[in-house]
Amino acid sequence: MTDYLTKLFIDGTWQDAAAGETFPVLDPATGLEIARVADANADDMTRAIDGAEAAQPAWAALPALERSKIIRRAAEIARADIQRLAEVMTAEHGKPVAQSIGELNYGLDFLEWFAEEGRRTYGTTVPSTGPDKRITAIRQAAGVSVAITPWNFPSLQILRKLGAALAAGCSMVVKPAALTPISALEIGRFFAEAGLPAGVLQVVTSSKASRVSPTIMADSRVRVLSFTGSTEVGKILMREGAATMKRLSLELGGHAPFIVFDDADVDHALEQLVAVKMRNMGQTCVSANRIFVQRGIAPEFTRRLVERLSAMPIGLGSEEGVEVGPLIEDAAVQKVEAHVADAVASGASVATGGKRPTHESLANGHFYEPTVLTGVTDDMLVARDETFGPVAPIFEFDTEEEVVRRANNSPYGLAAYFFTRDVNRVVRVSEALQYGTVGANDGTISAVQAPFGGVKESGIGREGGHWGMEEYMDTKYISLAGLTRP
Repeated sequence: MTDYLTKLFIDGTWQDAAAGETFPVLDPATGLEIARVADANADDMTRAIDGAEAAQPAWAALPALERSKIIRRAAEIARADIQRLAEVMTAEHGKPVAQSIGELNYGLDFLEWFAEEGRRTYGTTVPSTGPDKRITAIRQAAGVSVAITPWNFPSLQILRKLGAALAAGCSMVVKPAALTPISALEIGRFFAEAGLPAGVLQVVTSSKASRVSPTIMADSRVRVLSFTGSTEVGKILMREGAATMKRLSLELGGHAPFIVFDDADVDHALEQLVAVKMRNMGQTCVSANRIFVQRGIAPEFTRRLVERLSAMPIGLGSEEGVEVGPLIEDAAVQKVEAHVADAVASGASVATGGKRPTHESLANGHFYEPTVLTGVTDDMLVARDETFGPVAPIFEFDTEEEVVRRANNSPYGLAAYFFTRDVNRVVRVSEALQYGTVGANDGTISAVQAPFGGVKESGIGREGGHWGMEEYMDTKYISLAGLTRP
């Protein structure tokens, strides 16, 4: 068995859980246990917050240039070890190693971006109301922060929060998903090697959020909470955070429309759709969930999509050439099966896929074939709920006005995509779509320098660019009076 990290990372040391409890981490491709990880409780979380509070003043006071050097050094250490880190991620998550490497590289890009952005947290001098006053506005670290992160991107979702927090001068406690905790512990390791002061980063693993989240939400020392996960949980955190007026940054559920107009570059649209639909086996918040294709090109577009998806190799993420790994757990497969069954029962047809693969080598894993559904209507489950799996439902439409209305008919507003050669339509549709992130002829919208986030029930706040730093900083207004002229 590989020697995985399994202990809590608190105050710069590796520690067992206070109660000595552990929980299993399973390989979703085989169902086998790969490690048992420390199962933290409320006492462990309190110790972590204690350590973060103690480390906070010195870290905030450290010159931004010095903080930047440590963050950059951590990124360099991780890049030198990226193959091993990717294999760890694939073992606990299941995604192909090539995708794990891509995730890590992108996450480390965030560290490097924020290491530089932190050196540019400028203040402002404001014209005063009289000659005896000077007005300035400065930006300071908000204080202790907590990141609660999901399993679908075990490293990326931590690194883009952590990079912003550390660059802003905030200590951070990371509570990773129970399904993928080891990648988070690896982040603790390479930051320790980079010389991050003890207590500035804590990694607290637990089998259930309920073991530690009440402690986080009740503790007034936690000033910032960054959460990526479901809208249902995000709403709970908003209510609980009100008692201590925590600042919340929430990236919640998505239900992205992907619109292809009949004047689009079909080759490009198809390439972008396969990338955004099948990344992470469809288990991303920005995955294309509702694929709207204008009626005149729908048959040809669908035929070509079926050819592409049916040819994608399925297997263990550790095997060379595999493009489709397992879903994270059996409950995820069951949800996909329920969505497909509902669509078929309501009149849709399965053009390819639609079942678990039958190959004996995949029997113990959580696999599902890439699937294309045709004849899909807006009253089916796939039209209303986020599938979070490798299912591409094709919705046909006739007019621009119709498809914009249907695309916006969702409580979610995280990401949307559309493809057209008409520059006037690019402007109209970009502005009409009620989403925080829009890809116009672009399905690969992620960028470290851009403000990623949603509207409506997809969350509040932004990650990336200088906007990401703002989530962890307070603006202080200073009015200096009593100045006299000689």
